[in-house]
Amino acid sequence: MQPEPGAPILMLGHGASGSAVSMKPHVDGLRSRGIDARAIDLPKGCAERAVPRFAALLAGGPTGGPAGGPAGRPAGDEAANAIALRLAVGGHSFGGRVASLAAADACEAGRPPLALVLLSYPLHPPGRPDEWEARTAHWPRLTCPVILLTGTSDPFARPALLQRAVTERLPAAELVAYPRVGHGLAAVLDDVLDRVAAFVLWAASSS
Repeated sequence: MQPEPGAPILMLGHGASGSAVSMKPHVDGLRSRGIDARAIDLPKGCAERAVPRFAALLAGGPTGGPAGGPAGRPAGDEAANAIALRLAVGGHSFGGRVASLAAADACEAGRPPLALVLLSYPLHPPGRPDEWEARTAHWPRLTCPVILLTGTSDPFARPALLQRAVTERLPAAELVAYPRVGHGLAAVLDDVLDRVAAFVLWAASSS
């Protein structure tokens, strides 16, 4: 199964030590599930520095190739608007945090993404759980559908803190936790992609 014309687009960002190429298993798996998934390269460093990359996409700018290749030429206004209406964003760890910051700005500007997909959201640095509030300060501005998928052994997200953050700041979000899974989700990737695809397709049908 491959995405049909007009299928929802999901732009994915990579983790802090990864690249668009490292997201290929996610892209390939989602495309086989009917999602027009693509990966983009993000600047290294702080998340705020990388936000403009997602912000340009949410504003109707160019999109990356289907497997995370270089960005293409900007489409015309009509085509760009059509893409924006079916554009979901997200990513793994750092990439998800960047996507969430850009999505919050887009939601506040009245042009929310179709959905936001957060894989192993880095709620706090390992051993520094007190930083969870700063890393979720923008969450209440998110008005789009949000799904979070995390491992209960992830050192970047203590389960109780993540549940608290979602309950207090993203009460409508869907949170999926995998017991004994760490920051990487490779061991449960098929289930992750099944859930992500179903969520994005649901968001598209509900929009």
